Amino acid sequence: MKKRITFISDTHNKHNSLTEFLPGGDLLICSGDISGRGSITEIENFLWWYDRLDNYDTKIFISGNHDFGFENENEKLIGLLTGYKNIDYLQDERMDLWYGDDEQIVIYGTPWQPEFHNWAFNLPRGEKLKEKWDKIPVDVDILITHSPPFGKLDFVKYNNINVGCEELMKRIGEIKPKINVFGHIHEGFGYVFDGNTHFINASVLNERYEFRNKPVNVLWDVETNDLEFV
Repeated sequence: MKKRITFISDTHNKHNSLTEFLPGGDLLICSGDISGRGSITEIENFLWWYDRLDNYDTKIFISGNHDFGFENENEKLIGLLTGYKNIDYLQDERMDLWYGDDEQIVIYGTPWQPEFHNWAFNLPRGEKLKEKWDKIPVDVDILITHSPPFGKLDFVKYNNINVGCEELMKRIGEIKPKINVFGHIHEGFGYVFDGNTHFINASVLNERYEFRNKPVNVLWDVETNDLEFV
């Protein structure tokens, strides 16, 4: 079973620039930071755009550290989402996609990242983040996080350090999802494969918040875990 998937992240209100680079397919996945400061207006603007992309069978997104609304006014926004029938939002949640009677893809989305200033969905490194990652199901196929795992496309040149989460990398090593897609670190845009998991940093903006990186379009074989960029 092969699936056409598009990955995006960190659109920061510039989502309209992406439209012509979204060819359509089975899945469109956004790894958070859809807004600048997470206002209701910003989030509604993204939802209006995302909902009207009619060339994907399933569209999923999570929050990121800029998306304060989903942390501070979660109930209101979850209510707002009920008006968008073509979008799935995951916040520490599992989603099972079935194709036929026995073909299944397990997806899990979570917005947390190591504490950085006073942004949304921040937790201290260590046990608090481990508690979140322990909720990730062992049979997950596609893991959507906002934070990179430590050492995977998470290098910040200005500080000369890797800023991903160590506990997330440990959890991924335990459960070995087929794909982990994330964003957060714009300059980490790219792809690596460790023999078990395809790691994709899908940030479409560079570190100056300019649209530089096109959406990542792949053809993914669910059974063999082969990934082809298209």
